Amino acid sequence: MSDLHAPVLDWYAEHRRDLPWRGAGASPWSVMVSEFMLQQTPVARVLAPHAAWLARWPTPADLAAAPTGEAVRMWGRLGYPRRALRLHAAATAVVERHGGEVPDAYADLLALPGVGDYTASAIASFAFGRRHVVLDTNVRRVFARAVGGVEFPTTAPTKAERELATELLPPDDATAATWAVATMELGALVCTARSPECGACPIADRCAWLRAGRPAYDGPPRRGQAWQGTDRQCRGRIMAVLRDAEGPVHAADVVAAWPESTQRERCLESLVADGLVARVGDESYALPS
Repeated sequence: MSDLHAPVLDWYAEHRRDLPWRGAGASPWSVMVSEFMLQQTPVARVLAPHAAWLARWPTPADLAAAPTGEAVRMWGRLGYPRRALRLHAAATAVVERHGGEVPDAYADLLALPGVGDYTASAIASFAFGRRHVVLDTNVRRVFARAVGGVEFPTTAPTKAERELATELLPPDDATAATWAVATMELGALVCTARSPECGACPIADRCAWLRAGRPAYDGPPRRGQAWQGTDRQCRGRIMAVLRDAEGPVHAADVVAAWPESTQRERCLESLVADGLVARVGDESYALPS
């Protein structure tokens, strides 16, 4: 057992957040929905949509029976609405392949539409208590600092990083599953990207980055999250018009959402290509049916 385990697990037992997709009462479907919603989205923004989603579609079968356009509409302003289409496709596959029950095996989860290595590992670990490496941004930052002695990890996980995470994984399923969520929580609450609270960290006395004097990141430039004037903002404006409408939207209403014609047309075409918007007539658009 690593000497990091006990202090992190003890800290988590005392400081863990009470989130609806955690704990014995959370269904595997609740965990699955949360993992789709939490991709590139902070917890605070996911709480209300997650509750609304589970209230409307409490099982994968309920979602699979709904039109894809309703999934996109319910996704609201969470951003990256293709996740709604992927979650709908995954729910449909769960019904068709697994009798409506979220599978507990990593391979079966990985085979679902829209599910990659991280999401499959997270669902298997958090919903079923299985032993898997779960490497999200928070976990990678904790390991980079505590063990690697650097402020931030590389842009994408490396083989060496995954090997380290595997070495740090406790040997039994239950402890490994708790370790996965505990390191994630530590990165989210204490070992944050911008203002790490090293004085509150349970492994500060073991942290290689802190011992080195917290050297500043000197790797490749880190990408920011630009928004104003971007295609993401334009696409979001168009999607908002369609979500708020009860039926098809005339092209003139889409024009009003974003005045710059070249960018608007490019974004509208990309939304159609992504399956998020459907053409219904020569000059009207709607959410997919």
